[in-house]
Amino acid sequence: MSYSAKSGADAARGAPRPEALVNALPHPVLAVDASDTVVAANAAAETFFQVSVAVLQRHGLDAIIPFGSPLFEVMRAVRERAAAVSEYRVAIGTPRTGGERLVDIYVSPLVEDPQVLVIMLHERTIAEKFDRQLTHRASVRSVVGLASMLAHEIKNPLSGIRGAAQLLESTIDDNDRPLATLIREETDRIVKLVDRMEVFSDRRPVERAAINIHVVLDRVKRLAQNGFARNMRFVEEYDPSLPPVFANQDQLVQVFLNLVKNAAEAVQSSGEPDGEIILSTAFRPGVRMSIPGSSERVSLPLEFCVKDNGPGVSEDLLPHLFDPFVTTKPTGSGLGLALVAKIVGDNGGVIECDSRPRRTTFRILMPMYTGEPEGSASQGKA
Repeated sequence: MSYSAKSGADAARGAPRPEALVNALPHPVLAVDASDTVVAANAAAETFFQVSVAVLQRHGLDAIIPFGSPLFEVMRAVRERAAAVSEYRVAIGTPRTGGERLVDIYVSPLVEDPQVLVIMLHERTIAEKFDRQLTHRASVRSVVGLASMLAHEIKNPLSGIRGAAQLLESTIDDNDRPLATLIREETDRIVKLVDRMEVFSDRRPVERAAINIHVVLDRVKRLAQNGFARNMRFVEEYDPSLPPVFANQDQLVQVFLNLVKNAAEAVQSSGEPDGEIILSTAFRPGVRMSIPGSSERVSLPLEFCVKDNGPGVSEDLLPHLFDPFVTTKPTGSGLGLALVAKIVGDNGGVIECDSRPRRTTFRILMPMYTGEPEGSASQGKA
């Protein structure tokens, strides 16, 4: 890449070098010559491809982007037209990082040499996480109204129906008693469903504090191994230097217990002989989002993942996975993941799901603890 020289006035003011400006960009930027060899790359490109600039410069682009990638078609079009070309929502497979990542591609020729191309990749996943989170919150708000209505209009008559069925059980003959028992049991099931929905109408502020996420995950793992996931293999990929998360400890236990239970059930339903659940934590700086009721943008640098090697989630279902009443289980209510999304949102975080056969990942981004709020006690500090 060529950069214009700084003027004397710029130098006197301490203007940053062009290289520093490019390295400050959050999006991967590469320059490739006529033979598609990488001649320059910024710091974000190193992170994206998980390889150093020095290694990138020793190889052609086809060493990090698989043959047949749409990126090569875009580059060919740029060289033919000698003009910039953009392509949106392109899945780029990266052998080093695994799987596919959805990006917008911007490719432009250098003025000095049109055969040298500057490539910028804008990963869409972060923006789409936030879009999906807003959709989840809107869906939850609709469940709040429904839950309030059910609590007031349905639970009272259900109580009368259950009492009548219980009275009938003790007075009718043995042939008819199973029917009265069925009425009572189904009434109890509906009451439990309404009780679960009432959780959505709880609008009290969440009490948050500095939480050691590894303490939470260890507790969830012990509970799972002593119950529904006793035959599963757990793998821990933790960042031991992770700062505390700013959240409610009991609610985090509920979230991860739900996710681990779903993972175990998915693997067990597929009959996988080598069932595996991976729990991971990492620090991912640079992710910021706006929160409801505030003009501030909050940083979400803490990433927590629950991965399993089950059959995966269908593409049709994936965009609606956190909506209420959406489920893949024959007997499921479809409220578990909706509640998870609500809790994560109430704690200032974002949740998403990436899925393909034998690798489903639930990824949560959360804020870190930055200082003791007044009048709050910390729990489980790191």
